Amino acid sequence: MLLDAKHSQVVLVDYQTKLMPVMHEADFVVANALRLAKIAQLMQVPVWGTEQIPEKLGHNEPELRELCLKTLTKTHFSGVPDGLLTLLQGTAHPAVNGPGSAVCQQDGPMALQTLPERASIVVAGCETHICLLQTALDLLTAGLEVWVVTDACSSRTERNRDAAFDRLAAAGAELVTTEMVAFEWMRDCQHAAFRNVQRLIK
Repeated sequence: MLLDAKHSQVVLVDYQTKLMPVMHEADFVVANALRLAKIAQLMQVPVWGTEQIPEKLGHNEPELRELCLKTLTKTHFSGVPDGLLTLLQGTAHPAVNGPGSAVCQQDGPMALQTLPERASIVVAGCETHICLLQTALDLLTAGLEVWVVTDACSSRTERNRDAAFDRLAAAGAELVTTEMVAFEWMRDCQHAAFRNVQRLIK
């Protein structure tokens, strides 16, 4: 029931520059997403990003985008039909090269034949009740564990965000916070990354 860094991956959903100004508690949410991504980097946990039609909604916040191994461009609200499972499986599409690159490849929600080695998917993003919800539900359908980082998620309204959390929990996703993820990944105050993680949280 605890997260294991060796079996985890992070997916940051649509923290886009033209979308964030209308998100509830946007600064707080982006700050936690940054903490999550930096902690993942310290723990050697892969971080992936998604962007919904970036030509209209802009790219993800620059500092967040730089922390992603790759960024998936999508038109579906869920990242899965546009190639997210391929990234999580570790079989990068030939068009993907370097941090922040984009890829578009059809997966379909049931495309996984075997689970990836890192089958615990830690998900955060916007909007919680649309793109994050549909991505998380598709990941659950594919047989992956889904952990939703609630303090790094937002929607335009609290009501929509909270309704998504209720539905995700009922579907089998674990609801966690940034600090819960960090301390479960470390497990021990003698972990080599402990001081650096502590600095990010404080």
